[in-house]
Amino acid sequence: MECGLLGSLQKFADDTKVFREINGEHDQEQLQVDLNCLTEWSDKWQMPFNTSKCRVMHLGRANNKYDYSMGNHTLEVTTEEKDLGVMISSNLKARQCQQAYTKASRELGSIHWSISFKTPYVLPRLY
Repeated sequence: MECGLLGSLQKFADDTKVFREINGEHDQEQLQVDLNCLTEWSDKWQMPFNTSKCRVMHLGRANNKYDYSMGNHTLEVTTEEKDLGVMISSNLKARQCQQAYTKASRELGSIHWSISFKTPYVLPRLY
């Protein structure tokens, strides 16, 4: 089996991303052909994708939000995913800073409430 992907493919370690601009049903069908090709390749080489972890993220307001599948598994649609430690959302707005702030605030609150001996020497070392 030999097939050429029409969309773009990115790999990092065991993560694979396939993406393509979808402007209509023809583009949607081509992306599904790419997914079918990847599924066939993974079956041939006995390296199956864990389709329960595979997701589709639709970008753009005018997106028709087509459904896609791998094998007989319809892929779940997501609005945000963590990729290499960075949160990516479908509206492409940065959420990483808010999450870092929230996590830091929790840690600072924990230090504040659990340490009773707060001196200028101790606090900077805890922070």
